Amino acid sequence: MKKLLLAATLTLAATGLAQAAGDPVAGQQKAAVCAACHGANGVSMVPNWPNLAGQHASYLTNQTIDIRDGRRSVPEMVGIVDNLTDQDIMDISAFYARQPANLGQADPALAERGRDLYRAGDIAKGIPACTACHMPNGGGNGPAAFPALSGQHPTYTINQLQAFRDGRRHNDPNAMMRMIAEKMTDAEMEAVASYMYGLHGTNR
Repeated sequence: MKKLLLAATLTLAATGLAQAAGDPVAGQQKAAVCAACHGANGVSMVPNWPNLAGQHASYLTNQTIDIRDGRRSVPEMVGIVDNLTDQDIMDISAFYARQPANLGQADPALAERGRDLYRAGDIAKGIPACTACHMPNGGGNGPAAFPALSGQHPTYTINQLQAFRDGRRHNDPNAMMRMIAEKMTDAEMEAVASYMYGLHGTNR
């Protein structure tokens, strides 16, 4: 837990760029190319692709720059973000941050296990509660660039947890998510992803 708190502190110090202002009006025009996969207002119709609506601009900015600069591998994004400037990315992020977040519904069969993991973690396995970084309502932490998770497609969430576990995704500060995901089973990932899908974050 001390390592996670230290990592959170370091992350807060490292997100200066993401705190710069984006223009949501300019971002709406620039986001036109994104609509094919992420929907006109940032809610994707394909569960493999993330919902961007209501996501923190700081997180979207950091992740898009990481994808553009090769620190995060997303083959589907190759050629799409290559020529975007930092300002373009901040504008697009500001636009999506202003959109109403998606509202999902958890699978009742998975909700209880998912709720327990999200709220309390698993002490025996060394899995911390997700609420520590992503808030009880799944709204995330904008200043720390920790993403909102409520309403996110479970398929996308599971894919990302597995990518952290397998080391295919490694742009998490101080390997925070990799250390957590490597302790989780596929069933646990499915349960917590379903629970987060049904959370309705209100603090974005």
